[in-house]
Amino acid sequence: MDTPSAPVFGQPGQVTLDELRLAARNHGMPLEALAYPVTPTGLHYLLTHYDVPAVDATTWTLELGGAVEKRLRLTLADLDRRPMERVVVTMACAGNGRALLDPRPLSQPWLHEAVGTAEWRGVPLGALLDEAGVAADSSEVVFSALDRGVENGVEQTYERSLSLDEARRPEVLIALEMNGLPLLPQHGAPARLVVPGWYGMASVKWLSSIRVVREPFTGYQQSWSYRLREQASDVGVPLSRMAPHALMQPPGIPDFFTRDRVVDMGPCRLTGRVWSGGAAIDGVEVSVDGEVTWTDAALGPPDLGPWAWRSWEFDWTPSAPGEHRLACRARAGGSDAPNRPAWNLGGYANPAPQRVNVTVRP
Repeated sequence: MDTPSAPVFGQPGQVTLDELRLAARNHGMPLEALAYPVTPTGLHYLLTHYDVPAVDATTWTLELGGAVEKRLRLTLADLDRRPMERVVVTMACAGNGRALLDPRPLSQPWLHEAVGTAEWRGVPLGALLDEAGVAADSSEVVFSALDRGVENGVEQTYERSLSLDEARRPEVLIALEMNGLPLLPQHGAPARLVVPGWYGMASVKWLSSIRVVREPFTGYQQSWSYRLREQASDVGVPLSRMAPHALMQPPGIPDFFTRDRVVDMGPCRLTGRVWSGGAAIDGVEVSVDGEVTWTDAALGPPDLGPWAWRSWEFDWTPSAPGEHRLACRARAGGSDAPNRPAWNLGGYANPAPQRVNVTVRP
């Protein structure tokens, strides 16, 4: 595939009209929704690459073919008759935190809110692959969606692939339900892929076909997009598992315009969530003095399962009235928590701490 045109960056403190259009179509989870262990469906983050397709569930079918012994053509009723599994999954957009980078890559201008946790119910993908009979020399599984568009001059259907080993993980689902109800159109109805632990780009919505292939898939969303690179000429490293990340539920009440917080003098319990798609969470660190010092928060149990976030809490008593800057960060896999965003061309996988400005009233 030809290399798309050179990237363009936004000016500090200025959001372009194109970015505003994207931000109006997509939405993040309001950070106060961190109070919910499972995010209500309407508050879960959304990123739609192209248009939300209008799909007639009564005529929709899912094709499973390629390097298989038996091609499958499945209706929604066919899927609904198969054994189902449930899994609670924290899912984040790979571009979460992009708007905080400098220079800022032009795309959906996420701050911290591109995340949510939902309970998905669906058919394990591995069971369908076994039913079809995967060829011994196959290597990947390609997932095609019903949404189409143009990106960097490339006309395409949204498509992604997984290695055969990843696709066979028992928790990977062809999901039909979200939080106990049939999928809504914006969340991929009538059926979507859910890949626990991975950034959201892997969980292809509005599935139309699945094909098993013998050679690596080289579609745009695989070979160009969602790769960590510093220059357009770089091959890049493909994104997969979510980096460790912690968020704080903003304390007190907000200023309408700035979203800065206002709290009263006295004890204040800070709470939040932390997750990782790969390395095990070691803890959450909190700073209440503008990141001069960091202290461990109390980490809650993994009671939602291995693919969902965990709670944390930290008791803070402000030293004095006035302006304070709080921050939190995740620590995982035995390594120190990063303090700075790792800049890359797509603005992906930003591990920087969340910072919250607070005014303490006497």
